[in-house]
Amino acid sequence: YEAGRSEPTHCCKTDDVVSMADSTITADDIEGELFKIDRIRDVLVRRESELRYMMDDIQLCKEITRLKKELQKLVSIPDNDKSSEDRQKEEELLQQIHKLVETRDFLVDDVEFERLREKEEDKEMADFLNSKFPRNMKKKGKSVPTRRAPSRAQQASSPFAKTGLTLLKECCGFTCSIM
Repeated sequence: YEAGRSEPTHCCKTDDVVSMADSTITADDIEGELFKIDRIRDVLVRRESELRYMMDDIQLCKEITRLKKELQKLVSIPDNDKSSEDRQKEEELLQQIHKLVETRDFLVDDVEFERLREKEEDKEMADFLNSKFPRNMKKKGKSVPTRRAPSRAQQASSPFAKTGLTLLKECCGFTCSIM
């Protein structure tokens, strides 16, 4: 601070304009840092969405499993020993299971749509980075942050890397052949 002045004058003394930034930081450095933060935020938003899908899937699987167990008890009763209430309950359970499997199928479709959208976003970002920061980024020792693609092992272990049909067949460790 200079005597009689209320703002710092240690940087950017041109035309009496004073910046809050440290004199060693350039606008490009700030832009790069903001870009990194934005990419991290994108990765976190994607992960949050993925986890929400997983939670929904777990809840659907638990409910399907519960209903299948209940249905199995009714199916194990010989037909001539079933009451009309048992038959009605059996039909209701089948309809509930069918509805949940359809809901889960929509969930799988949503996951696939999101995966394709994210893949397109990643391609657009890579194209943008290549146009804005041509290969000279590697020469300067800086790296451009990108989202690391999952390995084949990670894709295989993720329930969302599978097709809708595979997911339905593997639903809760049971086959959904009731439908």
